[in-house]
Amino acid sequence: MLAPLALTLVAITDALRGDAAELVSRACAAARGGATMIQLRLKDADARTTVEVARALIASLPADVPLIVNDRADVAIAAGAAGVHVGPEDVPPSALRRVVPPGFIIGASVGTDADLPLAADADYVGVGPVYATDSKVDAGSAIGAPRLADLIARIRKPAVAIGGIDASNAAAAMDAGATGVAVIRAIFGAKDPEQAARAIRAAMGR
Repeated sequence: MLAPLALTLVAITDALRGDAAELVSRACAAARGGATMIQLRLKDADARTTVEVARALIASLPADVPLIVNDRADVAIAAGAAGVHVGPEDVPPSALRRVVPPGFIIGASVGTDADLPLAADADYVGVGPVYATDSKVDAGSAIGAPRLADLIARIRKPAVAIGGIDASNAAAAMDAGATGVAVIRAIFGAKDPEQAARAIRAAMGR
């Protein structure tokens, strides 16, 4: 199980804009600004590229900022990442739990009642999308803060709010019972990821 601090601010990468070093630089900047976990999400990259980027991130991030790989547990294990985050269409946490190494972190996405069983074998859940977002084309409709609170209460696992989260609404997500927030565009799409992460952390603490 994750220490609570690790779920405070999850920074989720966007696509490679250049080489791996450029993405690593932005991820390290996010960590300096207060991101407590990095999730590597490279939807258009092949497995080899994702492993290479993951290894570069692990070598560069602070030891207390774990790296989670999106969707691919095999890639996460090959790279030596701390864990994997899966969605409803991926291999479920219950199946992964039987084959992953001890201590391997499994996160799961939950956005509907039908997704709730995924939480049972997960270490944490990402709940959303809370607000409208175009960072993920398959994110689904925004559920809003009241529905976020309802799902978190029923999940009874550490939960991060995801979907359209930025400094203007992070506090509302925390008020709904989230352990933390997960952010893509507001950090990795920012000109200064370090300052963007710092602003979100400050907003969460209000």
